[in-house]
Amino acid sequence: MEKDSRIQSHPILKFKRGNKLKFKFDGKRVEGYENESIAAALFASGVRVFSKSKRYNNPEGWFCGIGKCCSCLMRVDGIPNIRTCITPVREGMRVERQGHKGVLPDQPDIKVERKEKDVQVLVIGGGPAGLGAGITSGRLGLNTLVIDENPIPGGQLIKQSHKFFGSKAEYARLRGFEIAGIMFEELKDCGGEYLTETSAIGYYGRGKTGKHKLLAVQNGADGFLLLEINTAYIAVTTGAYENYFPFPGNYMPGVYGAGGVQTLMNVYGVKPGNKALIVGAGNVGLIVGYQLLQARVEVEALIEATSQIGGYLVHASKLARLGVPILLRHTIKEVKGEECVEGATIVEIDEDMQVIEGTEQELDVDLVLISVGLSASSKILSQAGCRRMFVRELGGWLSIHNENMETTIDGIYMAGDAAGIAEASTAMLEGKIVGAAIAEKEGCSLEEAGRIRENAIRELTEIKKSASLQEVAKGKGKCMQRWNELKKV
Repeated sequence: MEKDSRIQSHPILKFKRGNKLKFKFDGKRVEGYENESIAAALFASGVRVFSKSKRYNNPEGWFCGIGKCCSCLMRVDGIPNIRTCITPVREGMRVERQGHKGVLPDQPDIKVERKEKDVQVLVIGGGPAGLGAGITSGRLGLNTLVIDENPIPGGQLIKQSHKFFGSKAEYARLRGFEIAGIMFEELKDCGGEYLTETSAIGYYGRGKTGKHKLLAVQNGADGFLLLEINTAYIAVTTGAYENYFPFPGNYMPGVYGAGGVQTLMNVYGVKPGNKALIVGAGNVGLIVGYQLLQARVEVEALIEATSQIGGYLVHASKLARLGVPILLRHTIKEVKGEECVEGATIVEIDEDMQVIEGTEQELDVDLVLISVGLSASSKILSQAGCRRMFVRELGGWLSIHNENMETTIDGIYMAGDAAGIAEASTAMLEGKIVGAAIAEKEGCSLEEAGRIRENAIRELTEIKKSASLQEVAKGKGKCMQRWNELKKV
């Protein structure tokens, strides 16, 4: 294992790691901290290969960092398929690579309890949309529970160190991790409950009382708690997952999702590598490029397949001023290395996305960040039977919803990236709309709920007039039209 790669100083972030803990990885002693995930602690200790592929035995490592992929699955205390990227380190735990066979434990050393819980509003996902929905419904007098499978409240906000644009109501000029803390406190102040390390595992329709029934599992230091949640309303705000990108060697440790690197670097304070190539010039790629420089990682180049930068010019200008080459009409051809990335080849492409022979460039990098878009994470909505449609402008397949963010199943709502890929301010406003629309249905604070919902819809409409969100507005229009057709409105 290599020396500790934890970041000791940062121009903006301060990492509260907590007490040092010891655990075993494949029989060897490893040190971590109580505020780290297992995967982050392993990465910081020099572990890059988390598993081997089943068919070709290729080395695989960290990718998304938020529990959306299978790259970090390991056996923990004898239990297989634990998502180590969202499971905190605990003293004395046993962590093992799984190998090719998912062997179940003979006698799992775990304790499972069962509990029934009744709430008016259940919010699944605790990011900007979920917190927006929870705060609004709580303020309007509804008993609200927010659950999230990550160990730290705030969703994707917690890894954003840049200052946000927008209006004061959506926390403009504050950094993402600051917004997460403020919104979490607002939720508590209005009586809302927030459960971390809690995964929704299944929707079971309506019970005899007419309420929606959902099962969730909370992971704790002493075992697991199975929650049977009965609720009048469900708001699904589960965000999105990063798209993959095909090229030779893309499975190799060192090829990571840009958001996954953000989590590793900005949440856990672990340096992801030394020299980076970023693939994709949307907002995520541009922002992560600057954040890499803050963590003292060299950015050799940022490449984009199209002829224009997809993100905000202000983010691109920052990188350009700091000397980072932004190469348009370029793509990655392959990465090189045995167990980890040791280099990458990029190449120029024409207007038809065809490689221009003889334009290859070799880059000395150990880190390749993939930032080629997101897809809505909405499996629980599909499992519940919500009707879906493909909307290119919103990132692909998603559940059909109306202006109030209600799906085709009465009482089930959605907001944020789960309802179409946009940005944080949009997610917060959609969350507000959900919370207010539910309160109106329940007859709680009708006048105030109506005012909040109408103001949020008005502000959302204005935001979507910007050039970067016009396509999103078009996609939302298609979705709402289809909802009206299905409901015969």
